[in-house]
Formats: sequence, C-alpha cells, structure tokens
Amino acid sequence: MSDNKYDVLTVGNAIVDIIARAEEDFLVRENITKAAMNLIDADRAEHLYAAMGPAIEASGGSAGNTAAGIASLGSKAAYFGKVSNDHLGKIFTHDIRAIGVDFDVSPLEGNPPTARSMIFVTPDGERTMNTYLGACVELGPEDVDADVVAQSQVTYFEGYLWDPPRAKDAIRLSAKIAHENNRKVAITLSDSFCVDRYRSEFLELMRSGTVDMIFANDAELKSLYETSDLNSAVSAVKSDVALAAVTLGEKGSLVVSPDETEEVAAHKIEKLEDTTGAGDLYAAGFLHGLTSGRSMADCARIGGLAAAEVIQHIGPRPQVSLKELLAQSGI
Repeated sequence: MSDNKYDVLTVGNAIVDIIARAEEDFLVRENITKAAMNLIDADRAEHLYAAMGPAIEASGGSAGNTAAGIASLGSKAAYFGKVSNDHLGKIFTHDIRAIGVDFDVSPLEGNPPTARSMIFVTPDGERTMNTYLGACVELGPEDVDADVVAQSQVTYFEGYLWDPPRAKDAIRLSAKIAHENNRKVAITLSDSFCVDRYRSEFLELMRSGTVDMIFANDAELKSLYETSDLNSAVSAVKSDVALAAVTLGEKGSLVVSPDETEEVAAHKIEKLEDTTGAGDLYAAGFLHGLTSGRSMADCARIGGLAAAEVIQHIGPRPQVSLKELLAQSGI
C-alpha cells in the first residue's frame, strides 16, 4: 500500500458561487426550480447575473467545499477539478489553496470560462442553484494524478460530475487506481434531480463495487429507490453498498451498514441563515472522522458539527477553524 499522503481526495466541479438573497416571487418570475441545481447555458448565466441583487463571490462546488471542510478540521485534503485561466479561475485556485488543500490540476487556456453558479437564498434559508458548468466539462482522465489517488485513504466525488461526460471516465479511472491500492471510494448523490437523471448509473456504481460508500440526504435516497418511504430506501441501500451516511436535516443523520442502522441527533444551531454547503460539510466531518479512526456515530456527530457551522452564515465554506470547534465540542 502507498503512503497516506492524503486523508481524502475530493473530485468535483470547480465552481465559483455568486450568492444573493431573493424572494420567492423572483424564482417564480424567472421560472427557476426551487431547491434544485439547475444547469444553465452561458446566455442564461448572463441574464440571471444581471437580474440578481447584491451578491458575494465565494469559491464553491460541492467537492471543493468538502475538501475545504476536511482541511479546516486538520486532515490532509487534495482536490481534482477544472478551472480556466481567467478571473474566476484565479479566485477559485487561490481560495482552495489558501485553506490548505492541494490543488494542482492544470487550468484550461481560453474557452470555456470557469464555471459559476448563481445561488439564490430565499427567506427560509433554502438555496437554489443555477449553474453554468463552463470549464468543468473539460475535466478528463488526463487530469487524474495516479500518485495522488494512490496516496489518499478515500477518494470522494460528487454526483454532479455525471453531467459533464468526460468526468465519468476520470472517476472510473480514479476508482480503479484507488481500489488497486486498497483505498476506499465514496460518492455524494448531490441532489434528487441529479439522481433522477442518473439513477441506473449510480446504482450500477454501488452494486459493482466501484463505490464503497455513499452520502445522501433523505430526498436523494428516496429518489434513488423511487419510494416515498425512507425506511424502504434505507432497507434497500443495505444490500447495495457497504456504508451509507444519510442526512435528515434538523433530525440529524443515519449511518447505514448491511448489519445495522445508527441514528445520530443533529447539532444544535442558533439561527439558520443559508443551507448552501450543509451536505458538503457533513461529508467533510464524516470523512475526517472515518480517516482518523473514529466510531461511525462520532463520524456522524463531527459531520453534524461541521454542517451546523456552515448553515449559520452565508457561503458554502467554514468561516472559523473547524478543528478548534471540534476540540471545544468534546466529540
């Protein structure tokens, strides 16, 4: 087995988030599906950018957020994603490196530009994403550094990567390298609309052993098994994958293995501001616990702690040291 240079390698769409508050009627007027990740083209991106109110720019992308959380917890993280050599690409590269994540994928020269997601946060704290994938569609097998994969305890990728076609080849190659080095592979299902698009492929990844563990919220898991009953979905996932971490919002989370289901309460918060990044940071906490030998229940508790931090402010990445927060929590 190779040395553990990294605890977790995350692979995802490298996206700069442009976040603004919006009323419900704005979503209706602009024909935006609430609480989903809506894929848009360059023209639609320009239109929504012009229509949105005052905004903040923050490096995001689901797996990028997870990598940032892992680094904030004190674990060693690496990241694969594709940006262009432009203004937003430089922002993304600076931000992910500044938080301590190794990111060395060569940027794209010229078009398409770096991906961006216009995120509208409604008064209920729900986030609705409108994503132009841009340079992300150029992520391919040539961007996979085999040594980084071999030296990472877990390779974790986002279901959103199934939208740009060449990324699938990069993921399958990464999974092959990981398993040849006795490493684990994890997927986050990303959102229920993503699951609707790729249900059969996600199930094939699980049943073939290409992935060893999944992260999902209750809606995504129910979508995966086409049921409205969470218990049925939990029962089904037990025979398809070795480990599933299922978030339930304010009700906490479930850790599901073929032999048992463990329920863990949510971490208390003072005020919900913005759910952007909640699942990403839960995964960060869980993977930090997993790669440092903690119990499954503690992994879920650390995930809940990290998620609780990120939903109490605008933006998808931690604003305080999660390592210090964890030390204070007594978990």
